[in-house]
Amino acid sequence: MEKLKKHSKIVAAIMASLIITGCNMNTVSNPLPYERNIADVEDLLKKKAFGKCRDEALQLDGNARSRGVAGGFVTSARVMDGCLNDLGRSAHKVDAEERIRLMALSVVNYLKGGEVELARQQYENFIKSWPGHDLYLGGGVSFVETAEALFGRAEDQTFGQFTAMNISDEARSEMRRLNYWKNK
Repeated sequence: MEKLKKHSKIVAAIMASLIITGCNMNTVSNPLPYERNIADVEDLLKKKAFGKCRDEALQLDGNARSRGVAGGFVTSARVMDGCLNDLGRSAHKVDAEERIRLMALSVVNYLKGGEVELARQQYENFIKSWPGHDLYLGGGVSFVETAEALFGRAEDQTFGQFTAMNISDEARSEMRRLNYWKNK
């Protein structure tokens, strides 16, 4: 009987050790999924922060439009730049079209705020970041062609070339006026 008790204790100890080691879920075989999860969470947080930042910038833009204050447009454009820059490596998580529109709006707002050099620099960044992309503004007007004409990046324009450009009537009229006085 004593031998049976001793034997059952040994069997119980062996069974307990097998059960305990079998339930050990703390094995580190591949740490990459954890690191990948951290990167995904960081991307998600940056995307969420971008959305809030974008909403703030668009609110500032709306305020500037309603008040007609040049400084409001510049502030809005700077906030937009910050939103885009803060994305960093997580930029691919935000829709490209949304980033293109925000960058183009910052160019327009710098212009409306009278910061022509900042608008030109932002436009250069737009062209480098989005080669071959364009936005079409109200009435089917090309953002890129309008910016090219406004910044004087296109070759000297003649009367006929302004007609062929996909820019608004107001911009076309202003470019003709500037060209007229430039050549006087």
